[in-house]
Amino acid sequence: MRRRLITSILDHISIIPFLLFAFFPFYWMLITSLKKNSELYDLKSIPFWIKEGITLDHYFYLLQKTEFLTWLSNTIIVSILPTIISLIISFPAAYALARLRFRGAVLYGTGIFAVYLIPPTLLFIPFSRVISYLKLSNSIWSLIIVYPSFMIPFSTLILSAYFKTLPREIEDSAMIDGCNRLQIIYKIVIPLSIPGVITSTLFSFVFGWQNLIYTIAFISSSSQKTLSAGMVTELIRGDVFYWGSLMAGALLAALPVVLVFAFLMDYYISGLSAGAIK
Repeated sequence: MRRRLITSILDHISIIPFLLFAFFPFYWMLITSLKKNSELYDLKSIPFWIKEGITLDHYFYLLQKTEFLTWLSNTIIVSILPTIISLIISFPAAYALARLRFRGAVLYGTGIFAVYLIPPTLLFIPFSRVISYLKLSNSIWSLIIVYPSFMIPFSTLILSAYFKTLPREIEDSAMIDGCNRLQIIYKIVIPLSIPGVITSTLFSFVFGWQNLIYTIAFISSSSQKTLSAGMVTELIRGDVFYWGSLMAGALLAALPVVLVFAFLMDYYISGLSAGAIK
């Protein structure tokens, strides 16, 4: 019993450095957003805690003097709609690569993987020409159209790997009982593939939530910007940084993603690890 107790204590102590490393950015954002400007710009103040008292002026400035709520609604739109589009396209593509036998399946899978390896930063110039041709410049619709091109390859790879872990015998049994391919997908594959779907959905959602370069490249109007671009361009003016409001906005922007991962972490991990031994 003593040995087990010591082992348990050591295990918990070993986790503390990782917890400090993980929570320190949130702690820094929180205390910075609650400090007064006089303390923020005082070089003699201690940066790790609040000395002169808490203030909510930075949050009031962010919500009342900027278009933060508009940026938030735009971010939600350009995160959810491309995610839905990506899932609708990648799910049948992944199932076809994992289950159906057709000529060129390996080539298609390799092509999807090659597309995923292309850095997004290399494509914003040709994409900008496409957006200009479609007359969608300075509109969030430009982001809704572009984002799925990065979400679909990864989602297809994740879902394809997950489908390969599902027993094929279940689908064969369903076919013997009279189900066609669409009924198998609807009644069997979709319920069994929830972890993989959640993993691809979270990846796509986070990509749309945090992307910066395409918002800056395609959008100039403040009312059309997302959180990442709006806070960077509106709260940094020349060499003046509104650190309090920046940290308040960063904290508010991070909370939805953190909460989503907190509730869906088990599904996310199981979806990522699926297919690892295939």
